[in-house]
Amino acid sequence: MTDTSSTRPAEGEARATRQSLPHRLMRFVPLIAPVLLWAVPCWVLLHSGQHWPLPVTLTGTVLFALGLIGMPLATVRGHGRRQQDRAAIVGDTLLGIAWVLFTWSVLLGVLLRLALTVGGVGASQDRARIVTWAVLGVTAVLLVWGYAEARRVPRVRRLDVRLPRLGAGLDGLRVALITDTHYGPLDRARWSARVCETVNTLEADLVCHTGDIADGTAERRRAQAAPLGTVRATHARVYVTGNHEYYSEAQGWVDLMDELGWEPLRNRHLLLERGGDTLVVAGVDDVTAESSGLAGHRAHLAGALDGADPGLPVLLLAHQPTFVDRAAAAGIDLQLSGHTHGGQIWPFHHLVRLDQPALAGLSHHGTRTLLYTSRGTGFWGPPFRIFAPSEITLLVLRSPQESTSP
Repeated sequence: MTDTSSTRPAEGEARATRQSLPHRLMRFVPLIAPVLLWAVPCWVLLHSGQHWPLPVTLTGTVLFALGLIGMPLATVRGHGRRQQDRAAIVGDTLLGIAWVLFTWSVLLGVLLRLALTVGGVGASQDRARIVTWAVLGVTAVLLVWGYAEARRVPRVRRLDVRLPRLGAGLDGLRVALITDTHYGPLDRARWSARVCETVNTLEADLVCHTGDIADGTAERRRAQAAPLGTVRATHARVYVTGNHEYYSEAQGWVDLMDELGWEPLRNRHLLLERGGDTLVVAGVDDVTAESSGLAGHRAHLAGALDGADPGLPVLLLAHQPTFVDRAAAAGIDLQLSGHTHGGQIWPFHHLVRLDQPALAGLSHHGTRTLLYTSRGTGFWGPPFRIFAPSEITLLVLRSPQESTSP
């Protein structure tokens, strides 16, 4: 019989070492990522066989070095304790530029150079310079287009959603969804007013905001959020918190939305009645609420449904799509979420999918539950949207029963 008492502690220590290594490496990501974002394009565009004149090489290298140094410094000043909006704009913009440059330096740089080499186009220096101009051209076009996409009023996306348990009296119920407005360092008060005007043209019965109203406190972003008070709905305007509220005094946002006439659905529900039928409209705090340490804030689905008739259909507001597992287990009919931004800047959506079960649009979960994930109404951080357009959503709920509703 072997005595393993002396080996178990060693095995435990080894296991702890193996488990802690990834965590240790993650600590270096904020340091490594900016270096890669700026160093890779610098190498691809300037130092991989182009043989530019020395002044061009030096000037380009200095610009990349300034970006590498300036981006994290501006980000810290803008989003750290000082909360300087101008610095945040600079840091966010540089982050967007770096991401697009990095992406297309890698993708277009490698593929185009390979194609030119296989096709026997020019000498090595000529091919390298063609790659540089192509990457710079594509990046410039995408950034200009992406900026315009981020700053415009979102287009309205309309779709019918059939809910098997929805009564005929509720057939045709119009639900407008906005989310992730992210009022922030760039003053978008006029944009906010135009978004609200667009929502009002939809003549919705229910208007929902599924969180991430802003980056900053309610007091600081009040002017940008104020137009939300002009939104009209036949029955109700409802709101749930997103994760960004918990970076910026969430209770202040709950209070402001209440002041603007919205119903904060903090783990509770209301009943929407029409034509003799009833829909339960429930909402939960964001899944990060409990870890925020803010008293009374947590995602509590049982509390949200407490007292509701289990035979009635349920529309649930939850900021993050990842909550759908709990919603499906509870037999929720439809969950509305945001959070993903559809990736916002391609190909960031691949990283989003590692964290969330859905990126955008309507998806099925479990035996009954539908999830609609909005790409968001605004943008976070970098003022660009590339291959991930923003949206205002109009969901028309449909009953399987015959109805004369429009």
